[in-house]
Amino acid sequence: MRAFNFSAGPAQLPYEVLEQAGRELSDWQGSGMSVMEVSHRGAAFIECAAHVERALRDLLAIPDNYAVLFLQGGASAQFAGVPMNLTAPGDTVAFLKTGSWSGKAIAAARAQDVHAEVIADEAASSYTTVPAPDNSTVPPAAAYLHYTPNETVGGVEFGYVPATGAVPLVADMSSTILSRPIDVSRYGVIYAGAQKNMGPAGLCVAIVRKDLMGHARSTTPSVLNYTAMAAADSMLNTPPTFAIYILGLILDWLTESGGLAAQAERNRVKAATLYEAIDTSSFYTNSVAPDARSWMNIPFTLPDPALDTPFLEGADADGLTNLKGHRSVGGMRASIYNAMPLAGVHALTDYMADFAARYA
Repeated sequence: MRAFNFSAGPAQLPYEVLEQAGRELSDWQGSGMSVMEVSHRGAAFIECAAHVERALRDLLAIPDNYAVLFLQGGASAQFAGVPMNLTAPGDTVAFLKTGSWSGKAIAAARAQDVHAEVIADEAASSYTTVPAPDNSTVPPAAAYLHYTPNETVGGVEFGYVPATGAVPLVADMSSTILSRPIDVSRYGVIYAGAQKNMGPAGLCVAIVRKDLMGHARSTTPSVLNYTAMAAADSMLNTPPTFAIYILGLILDWLTESGGLAAQAERNRVKAATLYEAIDTSSFYTNSVAPDARSWMNIPFTLPDPALDTPFLEGADADGLTNLKGHRSVGGMRASIYNAMPLAGVHALTDYMADFAARYA
């Protein structure tokens, strides 16, 4: 029996995609080899990668003045890669700090010898809120404003896109990309690790406005240099071929399932179902401000931490896996990315109601 996997990443993948990958694992396109064995320089894989880029551009309506890059190192590599490409030492970069991952991006930027100006920090709420849209001023001389639309650890999500004027906006969309439509034209750079909504760990997709390219520092490694990678169609070195192939299958699955508007509605219903189960219970609590609640990562706590172990053991026995919250915050966390069906959320809420009835 397939488990309902609530992991924050690597996350559950669509079953249809896994089935297709399984069928093709030992013989991809009649080659007698898996996609992991064919040359990334061969015509078959070059066309595979081109298909993936076209499908991503179509789903996200990416304008022509943006490059699409398939990079390695996950989103964490881009914490350093973005300032390497967009700044010179001593430049000012603005940040919105809303939790763990935006904090890591700030630290990595400071290591690149930039002045990281945190124009809003939600520490006072223990990172259960996002700054009000008009509560921070972006320095006009900033090279860019960086924010994390969804904080995976704390379950905090922006309900708006920050206004930055002429300052480019950079977003770590690892936990939200492909979960709903976005207006790519509002961003200078979007980057996202694949292991949430896009496939296996190891791949990072970057969408970069072309006028921001060509300014990388001379010390930038070639595999992090946006201009160099774009010129080589992301094949300056051997790319993560299997991850790119799986991303293509997922993009096809999303397209056949109605596109991102339909996926957004499915995700909205899933999140509303789980939040309703939490909010109507006197047993479970979610501390995130209602206007900052994530659709993708939903943390909750039980009335007594001593109940965490029996809750998790019972959930595992019911095929509801990886519900343990991040070690920095404790409690539970249900990550309900695109591949989590509504049936999985219902299975979880049924289990939660039964557990509360037994332990209240």
